[in-house]
Amino acid sequence: MNPFTILAPPLGQLLALLFNVWPNNYGVAIVLLTLIVMLLLFPLTLKQTRSMKAMQEIQPDIKKLQKEYKDDREEMNKQMMALYQERGVNPAAGCLPLIIQMPIWFALFQVLRVGPSASDPTVLDPSDIIPADSKLAEALIEGNTKFLGMDMLLSPSSATDAGWVEAIPYLVLVLVVVATGFYQSIQMTRRRKSDDSQQENKQAQQMQTVAKIMPLFLGVISWGFPAGLVLYFAVSNLFRIGQQAVIFRMDDDDTGFEGKNAKESEPPPETPKRSGPSPHASKKRNRRRRK
Repeated sequence: MNPFTILAPPLGQLLALLFNVWPNNYGVAIVLLTLIVMLLLFPLTLKQTRSMKAMQEIQPDIKKLQKEYKDDREEMNKQMMALYQERGVNPAAGCLPLIIQMPIWFALFQVLRVGPSASDPTVLDPSDIIPADSKLAEALIEGNTKFLGMDMLLSPSSATDAGWVEAIPYLVLVLVVVATGFYQSIQMTRRRKSDDSQQENKQAQQMQTVAKIMPLFLGVISWGFPAGLVLYFAVSNLFRIGQQAVIFRMDDDDTGFEGKNAKESEPPPETPKRSGPSPHASKKRNRRRRK
């Protein structure tokens, strides 16, 4: 079995079970499946988000090391690794959730393209992914795969064959994928504090360029995928946007609490001591002279 599709049967069985939770709605089952996958990946997403934040926070230190050891690349790499270890940063952590999700994407592609066989409309192809005795199998054979005016087995590119008006829901779904992907990307980069240095501005421009290209790339490949998989992309992007907002708020609250405690623990400022005689002593001297 292909290692990229080894998860297809378990995901197909889970999708069939979720279809029983909300019968006769294939799209809702896909949404529930997406939420379960996102919750299972939450620990990795949490690690990814915090690693990306830490990488952004140490960028000024990295720039200093690059400038200081620009003529000694080996020493620069050693110093950067020491900096990563000191700050608890793993540069590869940001790519880990994406790498883990790729087999899930391939498996979902196999699951969501299951439909009636062209030679026999009463048989699913392949039938070993979706249990043949499940209600979902019956719905697929009967063509009950509609959700929000879209056939979840049909790709946006194929939907345009019936006319652009019928393809509007598919186009909107692809635009949602692109828009949410773009917002998710800049959600992290916009938290960086502005810096007047030319190097920092150049780096910010590079990050903005990547933030624009990746969502567009995802939108392009969504054009040929089944609408059910495009729905998975859209829901997962929306979930991550809320997830990142919660993580940022949690970290900001922790930082604020620590800052408040540090401020409260500081000793109160000492009252400055006056130099010279006090005003009361001067008044007493004046009274004695008058007498």
